[in-house]
Amino acid sequence: MKKLKTYFVTLIALTLIGVGCNDEFLTKEPQASLSGPALNNAVGVEGKLISAYRTVAGYGLDGAGTWYYSTWAWIFGSIASDDALKGTDAGDQPEHSFIETYDFNTFNVHNRDKWRSGYWGVARANDVILSAEEAEDLSAARKAEIIGEAKFIRGWQHFELQKMYRTPKYVGEENFSLEDLEASKVPNTGKIWAQIEEDFSDAAAALPATQSEVGRATSWAAKAYLAKAKIFQSDWAGAEPILMDIINNGPFELVEKFEDNYLVATRNNKESIFEIQYAISSADDGSGNKEIGLAHPYIAPWGCCGFLQAPQDLVDFFQTDTNGLPLLDESWKTNHITNPTGDNIGEPIGNPSVDPRLDHTVGRPGILYKGFHIMQVDYIRDLTYAGPYFSKKHVAEPEGFGIGGWGNISANNFRILRLGHVLLWAAEAKVELGKLDEARMLVNRLRARAANPDGFIPEAIQGATRPEYTTTSNPAANYNVGEYTTSWADQTLARRAVRYEMRLETAMEGNRFFDLQRWGVQSEVLNDYLSRESKYRIYLQGKQFAAPKNQFYPIPTYAIDRSFKEGEPTLTQDPNY
Repeated sequence: MKKLKTYFVTLIALTLIGVGCNDEFLTKEPQASLSGPALNNAVGVEGKLISAYRTVAGYGLDGAGTWYYSTWAWIFGSIASDDALKGTDAGDQPEHSFIETYDFNTFNVHNRDKWRSGYWGVARANDVILSAEEAEDLSAARKAEIIGEAKFIRGWQHFELQKMYRTPKYVGEENFSLEDLEASKVPNTGKIWAQIEEDFSDAAAALPATQSEVGRATSWAAKAYLAKAKIFQSDWAGAEPILMDIINNGPFELVEKFEDNYLVATRNNKESIFEIQYAISSADDGSGNKEIGLAHPYIAPWGCCGFLQAPQDLVDFFQTDTNGLPLLDESWKTNHITNPTGDNIGEPIGNPSVDPRLDHTVGRPGILYKGFHIMQVDYIRDLTYAGPYFSKKHVAEPEGFGIGGWGNISANNFRILRLGHVLLWAAEAKVELGKLDEARMLVNRLRARAANPDGFIPEAIQGATRPEYTTTSNPAANYNVGEYTTSWADQTLARRAVRYEMRLETAMEGNRFFDLQRWGVQSEVLNDYLSRESKYRIYLQGKQFAAPKNQFYPIPTYAIDRSFKEGEPTLTQDPNY
């Protein structure tokens, strides 16, 4: 993707929806300016489109850490669930701790900037649409495609906002103007799924099946998000044909090794439908992956910052039975496969049978970490606070570390949408539609990939160089993955199998809170989790997920205060807050 030029940032900064400026800024004399009409041409519109794409990557919002509004959503989607712990130590980023313990308040800066970043992205997308419509030197074909890309971005941003908030507002181009910042102050009157679906439908119709530049949305990406929007509404009959079209007719295949969805070296592979793009050569100029920068081990070469650790609950979840299948009887809840406390904390108890996706997802003592060296407890900032396990998927392999800057900044793309996700959603839809064996076959495709021995973590000697890690003849643990060979006849059990597979395949990717939300089981699952994990994480003792309040995050006070129009706020707070 082309680099964004500074003057595009300068222009669009004035168009942020719901984002205020400080008094000092308002009193400064402008040194120069570019008016909206001056950029309503082919060059200007193309630049604005690149600027809009940068909002998807999580860049450009002044005065906030990129992790506040991370595309990965590791704060809101993982640590607010049974997927992850905040990590680090008790005093670091206490705003995270409020979210982890379900004290969702209206003034949390992370929540504030998640809202800000979403509508900032919406503003840029709307500006692209209006400018493209006015640009006389754009061909009709290119104009339609640009508007399709902008609608994809607008739909994507609103989708993320609808996941977060019970009643966000929808802002279309008819409510956006560079000359009238009041135009975007529209009320939030309910769910905005219909408008989101319309954006993705329009994008799917306008976009090509492939793009010459990686990172741009395609018709397949728009279709997948349209289906995802339907999945979030439990519109199984509407989602299934779209998902099966992607599976049967799209150009996507599962990569042979699960790990290849998380390595810098295997970005934009055949499984990828839409990736957030980052560049290793730009670790200092705003193109590297900063949004997950805090969530790296607390030792060299990273040295910071210890966030996003894995709970004992998640580690135990990956154990398998003698046939290599998940423990659908929930016996994993009472059987630890590693030591949660004591001198051998984090080390295996005996030789447990586990799904190898565990060691691609979680760093645990004694196991090779990203081809770097054997993980020890010194990876952890405060072992007594958040335990011995660290997150792994987002961390770049040594060759992909940031250069010329902070080593935590890397070129590791975020595979926000891949065929693996589509297979899971299709399996889910088929279960709900009573097509249980079709669902089983889709799940088995993922399990067959997980069972590929070339994807296992090999044993390695501390200090060995990376080429010595290429053999898988001696796996580091007792990896055992099997397929479901018996027909699924019970819908309840089939539903559990699909949901288990979703957790195994996508753990610590920022999805879990929202999956539980759409299934309507947040209270049941998370309070059960708290009862177990709080035995080892003292700060979780006495905490509780409260429904319906904690099902969604509150609209930030910041946004409501800035929504006043003619003396009255246009935004209405979630009544649960």
